[in-house]
Amino acid sequence: MATATARHILVETEQECNNLKAQIESGADFAEMAAEHSQCPSGQQGGDLGSFSPGQMVKEFDDVVFSAEVGKVQGPVQTQFGYHLIEITSRDE
Repeated sequence: MATATARHILVETEQECNNLKAQIESGADFAEMAAEHSQCPSGQQGGDLGSFSPGQMVKEFDDVVFSAEVGKVQGPVQTQFGYHLIEITSRDE
């Protein structure tokens, strides 16, 4: 079974998500941005979600984590929780 590790930043609005993505792409540290801005408790660990398999996260999140490029910041990805920036840190098929 496939597994992945990822970290994310969860915010309320798409605009805020886009702003954070631009800052990260300009050199801001993902973990620091997560600690400062994420509404998920994982923000205190730099957004780290650990290792998980398909079906453990909401569908929109899974779709990105198990198909998008590893190491590149993805998003905004909208779920019922808000808007996410997702960085896939590793994936095993």
